[in-house]
Amino acid sequence: MLRRLGMSSADELFADVPQDVRKELNIGPGLSEMEMVEKVAGTLQRNVTAADIPSFMGLGVYRHYVPAAVDHVTGMSQMYTSYTPYQPEISQGMLRALFEYQSVVCELTGMDAANSSMYDCATALGEAARMCSRISKGKTFLIPEALSKEKVSVLNNYLVGTGISTTTYGFDKRTGALSLDDIAAAVKKGGLCGVYAEMPNMFGILDGNTASVKQIIGNVPLVIGVNPMCMPLVRPPGEMGADLAIGEGQPMGTRMGFGSPLLGMFACRQDHIRKMPGRIVGMSEDMDGNAALCLTLQTREQHIRRSSATSNICTNEALTAVAAAVYVSVLGADGMITVAKKNMERARSLMSLLSGIKGIEMVFDNIHFNEFVVRFAKDARTVNAELLKKGVMGGVPLGGHAKGMDDCMLIATTEMHSDADHKKLADALKEVLA
Repeated sequence: MLRRLGMSSADELFADVPQDVRKELNIGPGLSEMEMVEKVAGTLQRNVTAADIPSFMGLGVYRHYVPAAVDHVTGMSQMYTSYTPYQPEISQGMLRALFEYQSVVCELTGMDAANSSMYDCATALGEAARMCSRISKGKTFLIPEALSKEKVSVLNNYLVGTGISTTTYGFDKRTGALSLDDIAAAVKKGGLCGVYAEMPNMFGILDGNTASVKQIIGNVPLVIGVNPMCMPLVRPPGEMGADLAIGEGQPMGTRMGFGSPLLGMFACRQDHIRKMPGRIVGMSEDMDGNAALCLTLQTREQHIRRSSATSNICTNEALTAVAAAVYVSVLGADGMITVAKKNMERARSLMSLLSGIKGIEMVFDNIHFNEFVVRFAKDARTVNAELLKKGVMGGVPLGGHAKGMDDCMLIATTEMHSDADHKKLADALKEVLA
């Protein structure tokens, strides 16, 4: 390669790289394949995962049981690829799988149309805010004060250069429910391009106030973010007047990872479909009159002028979208309802167990899905560090997500937690807080 480039050494090849950033890679001598596998396996054994000790972390990513059929289908060579195809010539098989995924999202959210996924819920929120500005003339996007810092960060990055700003509305300190008065005040002030609410919200609360938001904001677009696992038990966004619905689809058939491959759900009303970003699979006919699927409404930068594009997203999370479609197909409606009920029961049981421990206070009096907030007599991050020493991964400390909640923790539980797991958390907390 050096000869082809007319160079005599690797140093000459990297001459443009400043000397002060050049560092020797201390990786030792080369290893055989067998030696490398053993070395990597030894390194990986140092990881502690939710499969090794009980984990009660949530805030968007959860550990649910994944049926073997999901791995079988997504592991097929025609599905399992490092490349997410986006050309119009994409195979009918993959188009069918993504069409089924879109149908699942529409049925869960009660919306008219869905795209074949975004990267994750946070990027879906950013795209939703931009889409609202295409629907409405306002320049302010109203979001909950109780919103994870990751979503806020990604949202703000998506809005750079658009002229859109964000402002927040509060929540009731006793119930955790969103403040309808704050939303009404923002509407009265004017200039809103959209309003965002979550079901359940960041505190795991199934907020009944969400159903009243559309009545207050009128023609301002409403975006509702959901956990799809609770949708079989609550009114879907479409029935609450939402113009757009987004969510994190990871709980449906994708395991937790170190950051995890995630799945951004995105759906809207038929009136807004031409303003929706991403890839959309539609049903058409071939030249012989047979049903045929195709990518439609391709209003992305690859296909039209940049100034007219609805988004610059060039791909989607095809494999996790297929996993979600398979997961819901395997469980069916009854299975989804069973899992949702089990999650609520698990949360209720754990709340009851922890409420009797000295030094723990239940923060909100409301209906929860599968996670809830507790307050400790000490910093939540300190509690988490002590729990880990006792073989338990605690919940998510809320100090970085909500003001004045450094002593609060969001604890999540799913059907994967046994009574023994709950008891282990309770016993560890008793020792930590003693």
